[in-house]
Amino acid sequence: MPCNNSFLFLKEPAWKNNRPDLRHAIPAAARSWIYETGSLTQRLRDRYPGQIQVKLLFHQWKPAYPGECALLKLDHHRYQLVREVLLHAGDTPLILARTILPEKTIKIAKRNLSHLGTRPLGEVIFAYPDLDRRQLQISTIAKKYWSPRLSEQIQLPDNIWGRRTVYAIQNQPLLVSECFLPAAIVNA
Repeated sequence: MPCNNSFLFLKEPAWKNNRPDLRHAIPAAARSWIYETGSLTQRLRDRYPGQIQVKLLFHQWKPAYPGECALLKLDHHRYQLVREVLLHAGDTPLILARTILPEKTIKIAKRNLSHLGTRPLGEVIFAYPDLDRRQLQISTIAKKYWSPRLSEQIQLPDNIWGRRTVYAIQNQPLLVSECFLPAAIVNA
């Protein structure tokens, strides 16, 4: 049965806090993306000039997963704006992303974050001069976590490396999870 608060996942993946010993367990190509400090969108645009597009998969006010709420210090029963997208270059899927946007964060950002459509989130948040990166978690997500609806659209490998990052704009948090598909990390 598909999850009603995600197009990407059947259930919340298990995430680990970033630690020095974890860094060495990540393949070098994936590590390069996980520890990227700049905009992933810009990095993709540098690699695929004029080709990066965003496919909106899910954009609804829903409760976030318990782990997401804990990271953002939110009440699990409150609705947050949940946005899931696929970044791709032509027919090549590159990154799956899930963003949790609390209402207070949207208000601080003057609603720019709630009306992105097919604009990449990175274009908007990296333009804020006071963007603060607060916490990083890492996961290798097995096929059993992914929604069959997603599997119908793109071919998924057995495991996908991902990161989720808590950012803050004027002290108001948002959570961005990014999962790196094989074409993104090849020749990183």
